[in-house]
Amino acid sequence: MIDPGTLAPPPRARDRAATEERILAAVGKVLARDGFGALGVNAIAKQAGVDKVLIYRYFGGLPELLRTWGASGRFWPRVADLLGDDPPALLARPPAERYARFFRHFIDELRVRPLTLEVLAAEVVERNELTAILEAEREAWGDEATRVLGGEAFAARPFMRGVTLLLVAGVQYLALRSRKIRVFGGVDLRSDEGWDELKRSIDEIAQRLFAAPHA
Repeated sequence: MIDPGTLAPPPRARDRAATEERILAAVGKVLARDGFGALGVNAIAKQAGVDKVLIYRYFGGLPELLRTWGASGRFWPRVADLLGDDPPALLARPPAERYARFFRHFIDELRVRPLTLEVLAAEVVERNELTAILEAEREAWGDEATRVLGGEAFAARPFMRGVTLLLVAGVQYLALRSRKIRVFGGVDLRSDEGWDELKRSIDEIAQRLFAAPHA
């Protein structure tokens, strides 16, 4: 007897999946090349080589498409992407180490995402309905990261929320600055050595923060 689970999906399902993948990839290509101002259903359909009707059929419209793109990990690293190769092992580590390693992975992911940095730079000077969608995705990401990594040690230290916000914003800012300048505050932002120095600083911060009283 053939196990139904081993059967290949029908051609129509495969075709749809491939088309959706092309459409999602096209979102990033249009953003990288032309910016938010040119991002529309027609431009995306042309880039993907599909009829724009398929964007409405598969995603419901441009806002829904951008939400799917934002949640796919193409723009912003998913929390799961930042847990490393062995998430259970990381989550079993002491809070300070868990926190520091998460930031190490966050730094590494941002550095290999030039499109993400382009979008972040554009958001500074242009805010619209589409940038607001990506902002909402990042807020949801922050909530998920807090749930996954926080735990009792995080919850017992109310100051950690503000500290984490400052660190996330600081990493983003320095990654953005590295696009235009090499050295900031004496740190080479275009070298692994420079970012390793910053990672070690976050390691030290994490140790001190989680050693603080639960006030």
